[in-house]
Amino acid sequence: MQLESMPNSPENQSKLNWIITGFFIAIHCLALLAPWCFSWSALGVMLLLHWFLGSIGICLGYHRLLSHRSFQVPKWLEYTIALIGASALQGGPIFWTAGHRLHHAYTEDEIKDPYSARKGFWWSHLLWMIYPRPEFFNKELYNRFAPDLARDPFYCWLDRYSLLMQIPLVVVLYLLGGWPFIVYGVFVRIVLLWHSTWLINSVTHMWGYKTFPTSDNSRNLWWAAIFTYGEGWHNNHHAYPNVAKAGWRWWELDMTWWAIWVLKTVGLAKKVVMPPTPKANQG
Repeated sequence: MQLESMPNSPENQSKLNWIITGFFIAIHCLALLAPWCFSWSALGVMLLLHWFLGSIGICLGYHRLLSHRSFQVPKWLEYTIALIGASALQGGPIFWTAGHRLHHAYTEDEIKDPYSARKGFWWSHLLWMIYPRPEFFNKELYNRFAPDLARDPFYCWLDRYSLLMQIPLVVVLYLLGGWPFIVYGVFVRIVLLWHSTWLINSVTHMWGYKTFPTSDNSRNLWWAAIFTYGEGWHNNHHAYPNVAKAGWRWWELDMTWWAIWVLKTVGLAKKVVMPPTPKANQG
């Protein structure tokens, strides 16, 4: 599909979507209830879900498995991991995968990259979603950029109803711990995981070091890697996007890779794409 040129300012790219904006504002406001609902168990639930939905659902599932096919797992496990990713409230698997593949195909292009860092921190972090362009948000259009998923009835269903994945999570959390578990396990977790994921679109194209001379401005940023379970080694990833391991040097911690390694060790992950041997020994 040919992407047409449009003016660069968000206001001219597309109109402000008040539904998406209001939704983001509402979730952030509900997260502000946290001080009145604090308990150590609620905080623990938030941290557990931040890891489980973020590292396993988004980083391992949506990103390394579905977007890049860095490894293979049995279909039942792939679907299960995709359900976990959908529960993170970052969109359906086809939407997420299509946008990310476009980002890699046209990295930092101000027209074709949905969250081009060249348009500034706030655009790549957030504004691209509240000033949505149809080719990135209209299902009939973005399906073209993830045809392998768009052909699968399960992924079509999950892409359409991903928002509903919050309902069973809310019910379980309420039964386990009442409103404090909902405030921390849903609203606080959503906000923190949103911004953790968005950091990869924004800060890792601004700050950090480059191990590989990529044509884009992707960077390796240690503190972003901590918040995103290894995704912050972004220059490594852009240099070799299909490699399952983001942290290559011994000190580049990559918790998501640890989970892939476990799956590989027990025989559930196959065809795991590893770094080229000479590069893997750097540092």
